[in-house]
Amino acid sequence: MSAAVLDPVVLARLGLRAGETIRFRRNATGRWVEGRVAGISSDGSIKLFDPDGSARNLRPDVVEVRRPGSRGRLRWQAVSDVAVTWEQLVLF
Repeated sequence: MSAAVLDPVVLARLGLRAGETIRFRRNATGRWVEGRVAGISSDGSIKLFDPDGSARNLRPDVVEVRRPGSRGRLRWQAVSDVAVTWEQLVLF
């Protein structure tokens, strides 16, 4: 098991904050489960804690985070999409 990095700069590159609420599906088909961001693993996966307190490492494309949409309303977006948008905003 790889160690998680809790560096705020690394999390910010993906557009995340430590302790932020995210959601995922346990078996990729079940109900959405909310959890909390714990860090980034050395393999690039997101370390999170589910409501039971269990730690998980999931790929960014299967984890969603709440971000404002085009009209300002919060909506769930894949972390992989948020990371691309976040990096583009930094360039401007």
